[in-house]
Amino acid sequence: MRFQDIIYEKKERVARISINRPQKYNACTPVTLYELTKAFIKAWTDKDIGVVVLTGEGDKAFCTGGDQSIRGLGGYEGYTSADLEGTVAALPLEVGWQFVTFLIRHIPKPVIARVNGYAIGGGHVWQVNCDLSIASDRAKFGQAGPKVGSFDPGFGTGDLWRNVGLKRAKEIWYLCRIYSAEEAYQMGLINRVVPHERLDEEVDLWCKELLEKSPTSLKMLKYAFLAESDGLGGITELGVGGLSLYYGTEESVEGRNAFMERRKPDFWRYFNKGKE
Repeated sequence: MRFQDIIYEKKERVARISINRPQKYNACTPVTLYELTKAFIKAWTDKDIGVVVLTGEGDKAFCTGGDQSIRGLGGYEGYTSADLEGTVAALPLEVGWQFVTFLIRHIPKPVIARVNGYAIGGGHVWQVNCDLSIASDRAKFGQAGPKVGSFDPGFGTGDLWRNVGLKRAKEIWYLCRIYSAEEAYQMGLINRVVPHERLDEEVDLWCKELLEKSPTSLKMLKYAFLAESDGLGGITELGVGGLSLYYGTEESVEGRNAFMERRKPDFWRYFNKGKE
């Protein structure tokens, strides 16, 4: 799969998705979002992937949100493309952004934000939405919405509140200040700060530790967190995760077999199997 605005790499059960627009501080266009969507779906459906790392190319920025140079009256323009199969690339950037955010939050695998520089605006929202965040000591964090005539009324506010508390979340959004990596760590915004030259080493270590854990357990834990934060949608994820486990039992298959054989199912035969 060839990409224009991102780089997708797979190594040792880790998918690394990197925004490749360093000349724009890894700010995103609809094309970027389309490609990020494709990459996260690819990582979701690849049964050999256990962890996803989201980052940006270069040493200056993780992601700085939407590319303001293509924003005009009514939103972001200029990058719709029939060459990219339509869908996300043909949608407004703010809509495509929510697709990517949904995938970060719902992919049944841990997502680590490798924060190598500025995580500002929508990029900051994404690092908040990732399951874990590891930052270089050069990283900077903050929101920019009210300063540039924008805002995030959903995951960008709700998840931030859960991370740092209501008063601090309002400060971050209302004042649009920039915070150092150490300040972000102290307020609970990220998990770890390391010297810039050790960033990849630390991310690799966390990936290794995660891959030593049960992937099914990690999936169900992620869904359990969503059940608390996302209402009925989160509970549905948890329920579907349980259903996928149930489908792997003889009891479940008995229902299908009985239907195909036009007989009454004998579920109790399998329900009690091994419990005597």
